[in-house]
Amino acid sequence: MKNLIIGIMGSVLSLGVPVIGETNTSVDLPKKENFHLFLLAGQSNMAGRGIIEESDKLPHSRVLALDKDGKWRLAVAPIHFDKTVAGVGLATSFAEAIVERYPNVTIGLIPAACGGSAISTWEPGGYHSQTKSHPWDDAIARARVAKKKGVLKGILWHQGESDGKPGLAEAYEGKLQDLFQRFRTELNAPDVPIVLGQLGQFPAKPWDGYREQVNIAHIAVSKRMEKVAFVPSDGLTPNSDIVHFDTRSLRIFGKRYAEAYIKLAD
Repeated sequence: MKNLIIGIMGSVLSLGVPVIGETNTSVDLPKKENFHLFLLAGQSNMAGRGIIEESDKLPHSRVLALDKDGKWRLAVAPIHFDKTVAGVGLATSFAEAIVERYPNVTIGLIPAACGGSAISTWEPGGYHSQTKSHPWDDAIARARVAKKKGVLKGILWHQGESDGKPGLAEAYEGKLQDLFQRFRTELNAPDVPIVLGQLGQFPAKPWDGYREQVNIAHIAVSKRMEKVAFVPSDGLTPNSDIVHFDTRSLRIFGKRYAEAYIKLAD
């Protein structure tokens, strides 16, 4: 497939974050049923903070990402734009594994993660000051319009670091289940698979009781809700900040997400 950059008329939410509007395609998109969309939500480890390497500049012809200006482009790191430090994330290796498994589809990634966002900002009207955005409202707006040309096939979630604190961890499980249900309801996708990843397990920065509580919540929600999968982070390593997964680990993590998704979808 050549010239995969697709022009899209942009519209802007009142908060100033661009989302796609009515599309003017300069090339033919796949049939709607073959354009599989994945919403990327959560905080910085979903947005990606991996160091960009030469291989990350080589796109796959059937993996697109929605850019900040609301245009479909070849997915080249960084695909997120939440902060200037955005780098390699897990979504690209996820998508490459999916197109290998399903050779007749094109993947459309919808970046919506916001570094540092607590789960409370993923509620209607929620505001995240670090990124000057409304994580929930922006994600839903972008996903709804993307669905005009494709089919929402999954939601990828990685978040919880910001809620592993006193006064927040205790309420996390209920908020997470509510969030996943709202995604399905608002996007009219009651059975859409949701894949969530475990927090980083870094020996140099062991979990306290609050991080452990978030981890328990992730596992509990994945067991309680239909078509929700939990992906372990065993053996993955961090950047020097001991907060974010490094590039190698994000590539591995993305493949683990893909394996979990395929089990839910097949």
